[in-house]
Amino acid sequence: MKKTLFIALALLLCINASARLSVKQPCSDGMVLQQNTECMVWGHASAGASVSVTTSWNGRSYNAKTDSKGVWKVYVKTPAASYTNYSIKVSGDGSSLTISNVLIGEVWLASGQSNMEMPIRGFGNCPVEGAAEAIASPSLKDKVRMLYVKIYQPDEPIEDVHETDGWLDADANTIPDMSATAFFFARKLNEMLDVPVGILSFPRGGAAVESWLPKETLAAWGDDVSPEKINSYTEWTVPYRMYNGMQKPVQGYTAKGFIWYQGCTNVGEDAKFVTRMTELIRQWRSDFGDNGSRLPFYMCEIAPYTYTGVQSGTAALLREAQHEVARTVDNCAIIVTNDLVYSYEKKNIHPCQKQPVGERLAYLALNRDYGFKRIACTYPEAVRAYRPQPRQGFQMGSQIWVEFKNCPNGVSREYEIDGLEIVAKDGTVVPVTEARFQPEIQTLFINCSEIDQPVEVRYGWGDFKPGNLKSVEGLPFTPFRIKVQ
Repeated sequence: MKKTLFIALALLLCINASARLSVKQPCSDGMVLQQNTECMVWGHASAGASVSVTTSWNGRSYNAKTDSKGVWKVYVKTPAASYTNYSIKVSGDGSSLTISNVLIGEVWLASGQSNMEMPIRGFGNCPVEGAAEAIASPSLKDKVRMLYVKIYQPDEPIEDVHETDGWLDADANTIPDMSATAFFFARKLNEMLDVPVGILSFPRGGAAVESWLPKETLAAWGDDVSPEKINSYTEWTVPYRMYNGMQKPVQGYTAKGFIWYQGCTNVGEDAKFVTRMTELIRQWRSDFGDNGSRLPFYMCEIAPYTYTGVQSGTAALLREAQHEVARTVDNCAIIVTNDLVYSYEKKNIHPCQKQPVGERLAYLALNRDYGFKRIACTYPEAVRAYRPQPRQGFQMGSQIWVEFKNCPNGVSREYEIDGLEIVAKDGTVVPVTEARFQPEIQTLFINCSEIDQPVEVRYGWGDFKPGNLKSVEGLPFTPFRIKVQ
């Protein structure tokens, strides 16, 4: 009898301990809340318990009851952004707690695979250019904060973040471990907006698009999600488990939008990529309370890299698919990275130029979401190539004309061009190093007098085919292949 009572008492104590009032990450000390909206704050308590949440910026209280799983949730009204440190008091279930050092600003979600995960300190044999300057720069305390959800890949979805160090201010001690792309994005936003910027970061190196989608979605597409098949994947590429363990626990945290750097693992699967990436964007927006394409989704083009094996020669097709997603999905855009590599990086999947990657993402946000319309963010794209008919006094038939959009002020160079090619009918590929651009009609004139039956013009088309054509505004040309009419 004594033993039975002891066990019962121990169980009761465990139940009471597990039911103690708490908050769920990313809601914790140092958190950044999205300004001028209603932001989710949530946590745990006993099932059916009443919880009160009071915000220091206006003294307003919000009441909730926990659900059958003991989860409570409220949406608090936030003011305009500032560097004022606020607090949130939570009371109920016989106790209370305070979330301190809360900032109101701009919040973005950052995910993808290793080029988003890559920290300022770099990876082995993979440095980040400008890392020392970034780490030794003046403190960004209260200006940039980041919470990193550590890697966790369970077979079933989880409700709480498995592991994190919480919200960290950007300073010399923390910057080395922050996502380089996300940090440079946040720093540029802070410089322009002069408000706190919070990044909720949860990338995973090697992750495929399928890694970030629910198991049920993959099964509906006919993917084999049996335990035997799933266990045959590497830990980096396994489907649906990153969604379960890293995205699922933070679903609903109120944010301005997404930045995304992923695609390398899906090289060679371009035929499926548009459908699957489109569904990922829809799913993620829905998971974070957006069913109307309100949250912007900004992607990075995969970096030039010399692929091997079954992926060899197919990276250009994946980039083409990425751009198709950006063109067809509402409130979605992509930055070009074709120029952001050095020649010696052809076998380095983690190129070092992360600052311009992050800043180009910031240019998209600043122009499209924050009203800085004079900041250029749209990349020149080829729309048509043809051979004009000869006119009297002009040998026009010896030229190919390539029409572009998003390049009204001309190009950065007409000589020493890299990455531009003409393909002849017999398959011969001829580099083009000189061409003339007429801004008024956004047309590139290419001499083809020595080429027998040109059929295609290509730019940056290959696994590793960096180009150097840019608009006057400094934005690189989008890689393309286009048939000559």
